[in-house]
Amino acid sequence: MGQVEKPTMIAVKTLLFVIFVPGSVTVLIPYWLYPSNIVDYPVSLGIFRYLGIIPILVGVPIYLKCAWDFTFTGQGTPAPIDPPKVLVAKGFYRHVRNPMYVGVVMQLFGEAWLFESAIILLYAAALLLGFHLFVVFYEEPILTRKFGDSYIQFCKTVPRWIPNIKSFKQ
Repeated sequence: MGQVEKPTMIAVKTLLFVIFVPGSVTVLIPYWLYPSNIVDYPVSLGIFRYLGIIPILVGVPIYLKCAWDFTFTGQGTPAPIDPPKVLVAKGFYRHVRNPMYVGVVMQLFGEAWLFESAIILLYAAALLLGFHLFVVFYEEPILTRKFGDSYIQFCKTVPRWIPNIKSFKQ
């Protein structure tokens, strides 16, 4: 019988993953892209640029709550090399199957709006496409094999990206 990993160790691994992977994707890479001024918005958004803070303030907690659920409910991390051992179908996962990715992309779209940066907007769109392809061609087949009928039922009742109204009435 395998040794059960302590929740504190899983939490440390999750924290390290969050710092290095989403931290790089949402902070470091946009930081490198932004000062390049490769492409700016064709018009200034003026004071409305500060509305970009809203998706950032929504996206970050979504990601962090999902990482928490992966750690303490799923008994694993967001890292594909150390995934949850238990299917996580609570919290934001009741509304969309991939809320972590949604949170990251929301943050990036907010950054693109806030900094009036078309290059960050293009980066966010490319990342969204990459996430979609990764989910469809890698994650979903792996999760179907790992969790079987429970994951298949989860996929039938929970949309992949955009929540439906019914999911909020539960």
